[in-house]
Amino acid sequence: MVRIAGGRYAVAMDRVAEVGRPPRLTRVPGLPGWVLGLANWRGRVLAVLDLAEMLGGPPSATGTAGTAAVGQQPGRLLVLADGAARVGLLTDGVDGAARLDAAACPPPVLPGHAHALITGQVQDAAGVLGLLSVPDVMALSAQLPRQRRAA
Repeated sequence: MVRIAGGRYAVAMDRVAEVGRPPRLTRVPGLPGWVLGLANWRGRVLAVLDLAEMLGGPPSATGTAGTAAVGQQPGRLLVLADGAARVGLLTDGVDGAARLDAAACPPPVLPGHAHALITGQVQDAAGVLGLLSVPDVMALSAQLPRQRRAA
């Protein structure tokens, strides 16, 4: 279970490669705001995303240098895997793991991009959790600008 933009979300454990501290990022000009930048993660280039605004909240407090704003706790990086593809997801925190009955989760009614990223919801003792769809997070790459072709 992770926290993003004041909400609580669940991610399938088989899609989580690892959890760590947010790394230093290199910004890439011309990309949407939800792409924070690229990081060297264990010797590989890793795109790091901030889905906070897409999920209806303000951008995360963690800056591009991997440090939190004054008075804020640094978030956590959740490295998601879909086959051989990896992407980093900036979160406000990781609260642990729990077994959820995904079959009992009705699809939520959410506006905009959030609807495409959340496949269902479930309630536990602490409140409602949205089920984050890792394949749909990975599919966000289709919204990125394509390279210019050589003239």
